[in-house]
Amino acid sequence: MTDIRFLGHACFELTEGDVNVLIDPFLSGNPKAAVAADDVDPTHIFLTHGHADHIGDTVDIARRTGCEVVAIIELAQEITGAHDKTKDPNLGGTVEYDWGWVKLVPAWHTSTTPSGTVNTPAGLVVEIGGKTIYHLGDTALFSDLQLIQRRHPLDLALVPIGGHYTMDRYDAVTACEFIGANRVIPCHYDTFPPIETDAEAFKHDVDTSTASEVLILAPGESHTIE
Repeated sequence: MTDIRFLGHACFELTEGDVNVLIDPFLSGNPKAAVAADDVDPTHIFLTHGHADHIGDTVDIARRTGCEVVAIIELAQEITGAHDKTKDPNLGGTVEYDWGWVKLVPAWHTSTTPSGTVNTPAGLVVEIGGKTIYHLGDTALFSDLQLIQRRHPLDLALVPIGGHYTMDRYDAVTACEFIGANRVIPCHYDTFPPIETDAEAFKHDVDTSTASEVLILAPGESHTIE
C-alpha cells in the first residue's frame, strides 16, 4: 500500500515503507501549507519545474535531510550548485530505484527559477508500492495527455484545476477523460485569489462524465492507494 498526503498547492508526499517522496515542496510562503519545511523528512524530492511555487524549499530540505533531488536537467544543474545529490533526466527519461521509478513527461507551461534559470516543465509519472501515480505539473490541456495511459495505466492522477496559471476545472475534466486514471485528486487551486475555483463542481463533472473517481483532500489529509 502507498499513502499519499496533500500538503497544499501542488505539493504531495508519497510514502511506502521507508521511502518518502516529496513532490514540489512549496511550503514556506504557502498560505495553505499543511506543514512547515522543517517538519518533512523525505528520502527523495521530485520536481515538476522551477517556478517558485514548486521548487519552493527544495534546497533547504535536501541539504538538511541529504535526500536525492530529481529534476529536469537544467533545473537539476542549478540545484547541484547547492546540493550535489541530484539526478538530471530530460523529458522521456526515467530514473529507476529498487522500489520503483519516476519518469518525466511533457507538460505545456513555462518555467524560470527565482535565480533566472530557464527550464522545461514536466509531468511526473511515479511507480511506488506497485501503484502508478501521475502528477501533471502545471500543464495546460493538450491532446498528448491521452498518450500516458497507453504506456502506464494509472491508479491515481494529481490534476491542477485552478486556471489562470494552469488548466481550469473545465479543461481538467477533459484531461481526466484523456488520462483515464482510476482516481483523481485536484490540486493547484484556492492557494491565491487568481486560482480560486469550485472543486466540488469539478468532482461532480468528473464523477458523472468519466470513469474516474475524484477525491478532494484538504491540506494535511491523506489517502491510501490499495
